[in-house]
Amino acid sequence: MKKYLSMAIILVLLLGVGAGAYFLFREAPEPPGAKPVSPVTGMPQGTDGYPWWNDSVFYEIFVRSFYDSDGDGIGDFNGITAKLDYLNDGKPETTSDLGVTGIWLMPINPSPSYHGYDVTDYLAVNPEYGTMEDFKNMVNEAHARGIRVIIDLVLNHTSRDHPWFVASRDPASEYRDYYVWVDENPGYNGPWGQKVWIAHSTGYYYALFWDGMPDLNYTNPAVTEEMNAVVSFWLTETGIDGFRLDAARHLIEEGMLQENTDSTHAWYENFRPMYKAINPEAVTVGEVWDDLNAIKAYVEGDELDLAFQFGLAEAFVASANEGNAGTAIGELRLTYKLLPPLQYAPFLTNHDTNRVMSQLGGDVNKAKVAASMLLTTPGVPFLYYGEEVGLMGVKPDEDIRRPMQWSAEKNAGFSTTFPWRSPGKGWETNNVALETDDPNSLLSHYRTLIHIRSQHAALRVGETWSLRADNPALYAILRASSEETVLVIVNLSEAAVSGYTLTLEESGIAPGEYRAFPILGAVDELAPLTFAEDGGFSGYAPLPEIPAYGTLIIQLQPQK
Repeated sequence: MKKYLSMAIILVLLLGVGAGAYFLFREAPEPPGAKPVSPVTGMPQGTDGYPWWNDSVFYEIFVRSFYDSDGDGIGDFNGITAKLDYLNDGKPETTSDLGVTGIWLMPINPSPSYHGYDVTDYLAVNPEYGTMEDFKNMVNEAHARGIRVIIDLVLNHTSRDHPWFVASRDPASEYRDYYVWVDENPGYNGPWGQKVWIAHSTGYYYALFWDGMPDLNYTNPAVTEEMNAVVSFWLTETGIDGFRLDAARHLIEEGMLQENTDSTHAWYENFRPMYKAINPEAVTVGEVWDDLNAIKAYVEGDELDLAFQFGLAEAFVASANEGNAGTAIGELRLTYKLLPPLQYAPFLTNHDTNRVMSQLGGDVNKAKVAASMLLTTPGVPFLYYGEEVGLMGVKPDEDIRRPMQWSAEKNAGFSTTFPWRSPGKGWETNNVALETDDPNSLLSHYRTLIHIRSQHAALRVGETWSLRADNPALYAILRASSEETVLVIVNLSEAAVSGYTLTLEESGIAPGEYRAFPILGAVDELAPLTFAEDGGFSGYAPLPEIPAYGTLIIQLQPQK
């Protein structure tokens, strides 16, 4: 690696890319040996034998848009630190915080783009967001409140301004093979028909997303060595808890096959023991925007810990929009059948999709039932910042990544000056300050659901059975951990549902009569439930009527 380093410095000086580029070639610490790292105290540690992340709810943050602490119109690390108590104040007895126990930060590295997905230095932070010390302080303060922190790791590509790529444009450079260069254009397009071979005076380079993001060449062991050092740096020097892996399925191409290749899977099999040796508790969650069979290949073996389930996200939003549970229940059944138990990440929307409130036409009731489905489902839920107060936005991408809406004050309380992007539609009414003390607000609903999930193991790590309801508006699932059984019923309709019944063919629940106790959504006495020998039941209705857009969560306790 030192040989590559010296060559890089010489080439940068010869190419005249500026003195600042020199520092981008500095070496990260070598990966340490397999010394276990003790779990961070005061945080979820795992229930019923599952890892800590299955006891967690994550919150995705675009740093640029969360909170501006220094008045330059751009969110920063200190802004996140200032708002940590909103996310989780670290006091289990309080319920005024949102209650999340994980944060995912979109890219925090230096980059020429506002979004940061074209990195110029993997070992530094974006100076617009603050200093490395600011970042480390934020991580420490998050940990003190019981919040783990993961960051975006953009493995697939760099910026074309990265010194590695600048050097690679010289065919004689030892950095040439850090990227995928060819002399002649192979003539094929990318997976969605896009141009991927970019002409340059010294050849053609491969760039899956656009010419400003050249793909790294992981068939070159030196590239893997560099990235292993990057991972080691962030885990050991900053104390973060893992990584969200961008474009995970596109890592290594095999000719015209440019996604989910055997070579990509083999790379992740080698990647896993490397980062687990540094910290066995570190988590990786992959962006595998594909069908369930493709996702399964990444999480069923020795590759990634989690992968996002895009199909489930789309199903939850569709069912909330249509007032029909069939789409969500169908996708949940497939997910539960095909993927390893609980090792996937459900969500509603993220930084690449139109915001859920916009997809639901600004309907708060639909947003509430979508949240109810998400936060009672198996897996590791992820929320997109502002989702809990009803941020709206449709593409272009900048408009689904607008500033967080903290108040009805100027600039939505995000900044004392005009922000990098103006606040979105509805910020005067959909904001934290106005919703925080309103028991009927969307924010209060999210807070309640997250705290309930944290208090009830069945909702975090329980097995799941979907029920058959004779009214299509009812979404109903049964969840059971080693010590608790919980029934969830969500009415997706604008009308109250009465005269309904619920049926379960079979389950792992012990037979007998169970008393029903309300966790959420009921004030009247609930009907008891009798499980048959096969763990099933039929004709059950806990209440005569489920209110319009109502969420009912019930704990079932066996009669003594």
